[in-house]
Amino acid sequence: MKLSRANIGRIAPESDDHIEFDETMPGFGLRIRNRKHRTFIVQYKIGNKHRRVTLGNIQKVSLDDALKRAKIIFGNVAEGKDPAERKAQARKAVAHSFAATWPKYLEARKGALKESTYEAQERHLTNHWRALHDLALNRIERVDVAASLATITKEHGPIAANRARATLSKFFRWAIGEGLCDHNPVVGTNKREENDPRERSLSDAEAAKICLAAPQNHYGRIVKLILLTGCRRTELGDLRWSEIDFDKRTITLPRERTKNGQEHVVPLSHDAYDILRGVDRHDREYVFGRTRAGGFSGWSKAKRELDKAADLKEAWTLHDLRRTVRTGLGELGVAPHVAEAVLNHVPPKLIRTYDRNKYEPEKRKALNDWASHLKVAIAQATGANVTTLRKK
Repeated sequence: MKLSRANIGRIAPESDDHIEFDETMPGFGLRIRNRKHRTFIVQYKIGNKHRRVTLGNIQKVSLDDALKRAKIIFGNVAEGKDPAERKAQARKAVAHSFAATWPKYLEARKGALKESTYEAQERHLTNHWRALHDLALNRIERVDVAASLATITKEHGPIAANRARATLSKFFRWAIGEGLCDHNPVVGTNKREENDPRERSLSDAEAAKICLAAPQNHYGRIVKLILLTGCRRTELGDLRWSEIDFDKRTITLPRERTKNGQEHVVPLSHDAYDILRGVDRHDREYVFGRTRAGGFSGWSKAKRELDKAADLKEAWTLHDLRRTVRTGLGELGVAPHVAEAVLNHVPPKLIRTYDRNKYEPEKRKALNDWASHLKVAIAQATGANVTTLRKK
């Protein structure tokens, strides 16, 4: 039968899976399944293999378009090409695309990574390597990675680029082990030159400006708590209610959530206590953030807004606040080993072998003195005539 616009909708199938071939173009036909679904197909033989390619449903593909595509396929077959195999490879490439694979990597690694590390790798793969998302893993080359690294360096800096590069390399090593690709395109790309370690410590006036400019939201509270406790941003951003003891006025960070793997007890000054008491619980595990699934997110946007409000002349980071606490404690006369304990820095091996003291009372006094010092600095920033006493 010659297939035409008039009869492709009226052909009576002889079975639930019937193919009506066009007599003018052998191999081109109409497949009717379940006596109603009508799809144009092409059948051909290449070597000893019989192949079938679906061209589309008659509701979406016209007869003329189907005939044109069939002629192209038969032309490829005549040249020794196998359109069905190429189509299968294309489907495989989509299944093994970067976007389809990185969530599987994170799921596989979730139990082995610290929560902060997991979140950093998720951020890298989701945002920093967005340019690779639509590419098949085996199609990603060194030039693609290098180009993205240049963009990441320009937008986020060399340190962020190196961290993102390390995450991508780990991802590809895992993918190779899973048989999803054959090479690691990160190998051979250049690490970025990082600046010397930051030494920025904010002055009292700068710290006061940040406190005064901090918004009355979760981010603003986190910023103030970093200045009052010396904790890292992730330690507070992922803070859980179960880690706070309001009766003892402490935060206890489990070893799984600290950088050095040591439990850290943080005494709360009166000001830090009041900040935490002012947070609504909303039946959430986490103190800060909007969803039940995790802690605070949206760091970059919140930081940009605070930068604009505080308007400091010199750039600063949240980690600079932690350095500010350590510097301030030293200026107040706090003993170095106590100030280091406040920040949960691990002492040299010989000292920690023999000195098992946690210095909890000393840490509390140091943070109370520091909170009082900050309060005076903030008051002075508003024009109040107050002074603070410093130990010589």
